[in-house]
Amino acid sequence: MNEYKHPLTDAEFVLNEVVGFDALCAENGFDDINAELASVILTEAGKFGTGVLSPLNVVGDTQGVKLTDKGVEETPGFKNAYQQFVEGGWNSLIADEAFDGQGLPNVLGTAVNEIWQSANMAFALCPMLTQGAVEAIAHHGSDELKQTYLPKMISGEWTGTMNLTEPDAGTDLAAIKTKAVPNGDHYLITGQKIFITWGDHQMTDNTIHLVLARLPDAPAGVKGISLFVVPKFLLDENGNLAVCRINGAQRSDTALALNYP
Repeated sequence: MNEYKHPLTDAEFVLNEVVGFDALCAENGFDDINAELASVILTEAGKFGTGVLSPLNVVGDTQGVKLTDKGVEETPGFKNAYQQFVEGGWNSLIADEAFDGQGLPNVLGTAVNEIWQSANMAFALCPMLTQGAVEAIAHHGSDELKQTYLPKMISGEWTGTMNLTEPDAGTDLAAIKTKAVPNGDHYLITGQKIFITWGDHQMTDNTIHLVLARLPDAPAGVKGISLFVVPKFLLDENGNLAVCRINGAQRSDTALALNYP
């Protein structure tokens, strides 16, 4: 396997000559962000991609994950790499400063994500899915959901997933059968999902699933689908992990009622 080397010059050309990074930052209120800072960030990200992530590709190919009594155990070396990833602040790069993110421009985050995905796609899918879950909750979740989940997902303490596919539905989301039944201040989620990328691992102490399901009175088709926040481990009234682990019939203490158009 060839060693990964980030094409920094190409990335800088796109940001500066195609995107017009400095002008874009000035127009959108990023007064302290410029091409020079972007170059430093991309350089450091490239080093991490080359030195930490890329060598783990061969480990993933030869050893992979294991199913143990703890659940799914990720590829050896991934947990240490993930700890370095979050300690380096890479998980919070473009997230909202209100939830302890760094608030950098999304276009810079895209350039950095290209490094992770080129250096080690298997690893990169984990923070990518977390970023997507963060975006969904940030744009459509209640204030309670945001305060409960975003800080720890942005910090990297928790990771996120999306639960779309079902055995009988495949890619036809209109055919999903997972149900969400109101039960007091939460919903009972019942169903089966497959192909949940990074759905379980031991790198963090909780995994936050965004699960597609139908309410009892939901119309047929995609218009009847809602999206629910379902943590692997439930939270107590203080937002800390409860003892009970979700298994089989699932409970979501709060739900993101995002109806697809």
